[in-house]
Amino acid sequence: MGIAIAEIAAEYGASVELVIGPVSKLPENKSVKLIKVTTAANMAAECIARFNSCDIAILAAAVADFTPEKVTREKIKKTGDDIILRLKPTIDIAATLGNLKKKTQIIAGFALETDNEIANATSKLKLKNLDIIVLNSLKDKGAGFGFDTNQITIIDSNNNIDKFELKSKEEAARDILDKIVSIMKS
Repeated sequence: MGIAIAEIAAEYGASVELVIGPVSKLPENKSVKLIKVTTAANMAAECIARFNSCDIAILAAAVADFTPEKVTREKIKKTGDDIILRLKPTIDIAATLGNLKKKTQIIAGFALETDNEIANATSKLKLKNLDIIVLNSLKDKGAGFGFDTNQITIIDSNNNIDKFELKSKEEAARDILDKIVSIMKS
């Protein structure tokens, strides 16, 4: 969704900087400025560094919530014993930006849910100080990862809920951006 949103935002006339992890497809629109990262920590640092000068932040990346506590460059040899992998939380980019947000800024986040979708997404919206949250459900066929289509529900900070049918990611991106534009006008 991030690439589709970046391309449609540029088409709408926005100056777009896309912080992007390792992907197989890049935006075709050459006006989208790419900032390539390889880790959750890199993504957090780049987003935080750019946030103060942006009007709208759309957080569409599925960033890992945890990372290995210890990283090694050498092969871990099999010894026959069990291995314990300790994980530590990554920086919560949405919550961090939500805490830094000025009244003139808009933040849109995403929630991928498997149960209690509306309640969980609404909780995330409030907890992270977002203006809208785009809900994806793993229960929706043809939506989310690995598809050129998506089925979204947009929830705003006034508890308005807009459910959309399955459509192309580009059309879903337009729905998201149109919602943000309507918030900016109000």
